[in-house]
Amino acid sequence: MLQSNLSIGPNGHLLFAGQDTVALAERYGTPLYLLDEERVRANCRLYTRPFARCFAPGSLPYYSSKALCFKALYPILLEEGMGADVVSGGELLTALAAGFPAEKLCFQGNNKTPEEIRLGVEKRVGLFTVDNLLELERLDAEAARAGIRQRVLLRLTPGIDPHTFAAVNTGRIDCQFGVPVETGQAREFILRALRMPHLEVAGYHCHIGSQIFDFQPFADAAQIVLDVAAAVRDEAGYTPSVLNLGGGFGVRYKEDDPVVDIPACIERLSGILARLCEERGLPLPAVSMEPGRSIVADAGVTLYTAGPVKVIEGYRSYVVVDGGMSDNPRYALYQAPYTVLNASRAGDPCDGEISIAGRCCETGALIQENVPMARPKTGEIVAVLVTGAYNYSMASNYNRVCRPPIVLLSGGKSRVAVRRETWADMTACDL
Repeated sequence: MLQSNLSIGPNGHLLFAGQDTVALAERYGTPLYLLDEERVRANCRLYTRPFARCFAPGSLPYYSSKALCFKALYPILLEEGMGADVVSGGELLTALAAGFPAEKLCFQGNNKTPEEIRLGVEKRVGLFTVDNLLELERLDAEAARAGIRQRVLLRLTPGIDPHTFAAVNTGRIDCQFGVPVETGQAREFILRALRMPHLEVAGYHCHIGSQIFDFQPFADAAQIVLDVAAAVRDEAGYTPSVLNLGGGFGVRYKEDDPVVDIPACIERLSGILARLCEERGLPLPAVSMEPGRSIVADAGVTLYTAGPVKVIEGYRSYVVVDGGMSDNPRYALYQAPYTVLNASRAGDPCDGEISIAGRCCETGALIQENVPMARPKTGEIVAVLVTGAYNYSMASNYNRVCRPPIVLLSGGKSRVAVRRETWADMTACDL
C-alpha cells in the first residue's frame, strides 16, 4: 500500500485509519472526504520535534491553511505545537473561531485588501508577511491608526528553480509573489520598510514552491537571502531575527514518488544555515517553514460511488463517479497524479485500465486517466488517495454540485467535522 494508514480488511474492503471505507461510505454517503487525525498529528511532529532540536529558540513551523482549512483542524494544530499561516480574511476568521491564538498566526498573501489588513491588525495577528510596497504603506497606516507597531516579515524572491511543477513554483524572478533579489528591488524594499515608523521588521521570508523532495533548494534560497541580510546589515545596521523559508516538503501521490525523511532534511538544513550565518557574521535567526500539503495530504482519502461504466471499443473505458472536478479540480488544472483503488475489492488483482471521470459537464473533468486497477462495477466504492490537501480547499459549486462533508477519523471512531452542503445552500446567497 502507498501509505501506512491503509490496509485491506478480511472482507476485502479498503481500510483507512483502521476503518472500513465502504462502511463509512454507506453511513455518510458519497462523495466523502475522510481525514485521519492521528496521521495529521504524526505529520506535525515530523516538523515540530526537529525544529525544537535543530533550530534557534523561537523557531516555529506554521501550518499553511490554504492546503486545508476548517475549524476542527486548528485545535489539533495548536495541541501539536504548530503556528499557522493564513492568506485571507476567511482563513483568519476560521482559525480564530476555532480558538487558535492570533499571536501564532502569520498573515500571507500578495494582495491583501484594505479590509483584510485592518482585520489582521485589529485581531493582533502575530506577523504579517508583506509582499509589496503598496501593502507596506497600507499596513503602516493601519498600524498607526491602531496605535501599535506591527511585526512583519518581508517577502523576497530569491530567483531559483526548485525543479517542481511550474504551477507551484514561486521562487523564480518572473513571479507575482514577493520582491526580486536579483534586480536590486529587494534591497530598496527592505530599506523602505525599515523607515516605516509603525512596522517592526522581524526578518525575511521567501517561498520557492511546493512538492520539493530535498533540503538543497531550501539551502540555496537561504544562502541568497542571507547574502541580502549581510549586505543590509553592512549598509543599514539591521540584522533579521527571523528567517522564513516557506513551504514544506513533498508528498507521495504514487508508488514511484520518492520518500522524504523530513527530520533528516531539517537536520541537514540546520547545519547548512549555521555555516552560512557564521561565514557572514550573522547570528542564527529563528527559522520558520510553512508546511501544508505534507501535514494533511496523506491524511486524506476521497470516496466516490461508481455510476455508469462506459466501454468505447478500440479506445478506452470510463467509470463515471458521483463527484469529480467540483471536489477535486487538480487533475483538470495541471494533471495532478493520484493513486486510485477499488475500495470495495481492494485485494483483487488489476484486470485492466480505466479512466475515472466526474459528473461535471466538462470534457476535462477527469480525476485520473488509464488507471490500472480492479475495474469498478456500478455501485462499488472508488477511493482516491492522498487528497487531504488542495481538494476541499479548492472545491467549488460548479454545476451547482454540493461540496462533500469532511469526516474526521480517530481512535476507531468517526465524526462529521464539516457537514455536507445541501441544495438549499446553493440558493442561500441568491437574492
